[in-house]
Amino acid sequence: MSKKNLLAKYDFSGVWSAAPTPFTASMEIDEGSVRRMVEHHIRLGVKGLFLAGTNGEGPWLTNCQRRQLIHSVIRANRQRMPIAVQVTDNSAARVLDNIHEAREEGATIAVVAQPYFFFNATPATLLTYYQTIIRHSSLPVGFYDRGRHSPVFVPESILPTIYAEPNLVIIKDSSCDPVRMKVALAARQKKPTLKLFDGDEFHAVPYLKAGYDGLLLGGGVFNGYIARQMIEAFARGEDAKAERLQLRMNRMMWAVYGGKKIACWLSGEKKLLVDMGIFRTWKNYPAYPLTSSCQKAIRRILKSDRQYLFP
Repeated sequence: MSKKNLLAKYDFSGVWSAAPTPFTASMEIDEGSVRRMVEHHIRLGVKGLFLAGTNGEGPWLTNCQRRQLIHSVIRANRQRMPIAVQVTDNSAARVLDNIHEAREEGATIAVVAQPYFFFNATPATLLTYYQTIIRHSSLPVGFYDRGRHSPVFVPESILPTIYAEPNLVIIKDSSCDPVRMKVALAARQKKPTLKLFDGDEFHAVPYLKAGYDGLLLGGGVFNGYIARQMIEAFARGEDAKAERLQLRMNRMMWAVYGGKKIACWLSGEKKLLVDMGIFRTWKNYPAYPLTSSCQKAIRRILKSDRQYLFP
């Protein structure tokens, strides 16, 4: 699908979800939970899904698991939302192989972050890496900017050149860096079709005020509805209400993730989904614990924030 047709078919704004990956007790992809998860996203008004990202445990999934996940989500989605897939790897050749597989399964966009390992990482070699991927990709490409939260740092100096590539259609900005925000906004001014998504769910309002098109949230499977309300309040000029919704969403996320130290990150999110009847297990590859205090906090928000969890 060409970039023009892609942007015409789907709404590249609003709330997108970096979806978690559901596992069975034996750590296989749980297809029943996949179907329920897709339907719940539709219920929340989420506009698109991002698979195999950090929240989706993409760096830990086997190749077979990633492909099965994409296949299951595509089948359950029935073309109602665009499906983006993280394809990050350590060489352009490996990334392009991952893109080929994602395209074969029916993905809409391939999203590439900073490599996990990259020797001889100079501005020139990193620029060549991204340009090779973007120019040879069989899918439109998204750039997942983790800034200094990544083992390989992509300097601001080469971002404008990357963002100017015609086949680059979206940016997920999880850098938490105002300098990189300005670079993204400047790139969008030169290329109006470029769509900008904030990935810093705890500080979304500044990005909306700056003119970002939407939010791509790791907690979108449970906070997608309140995040949507926040966007709508801001669009109506109700900045104070948007700020209040941000604070409430933050309290929800801290409860689910195990406090400000994020001690129960994936386990807490998945346990919430188990209690909501969407997932069957809270198993996760990094083996995050599920403390009694986290479980108590999850039970609390199931009551106090039910209108946002089950709109």
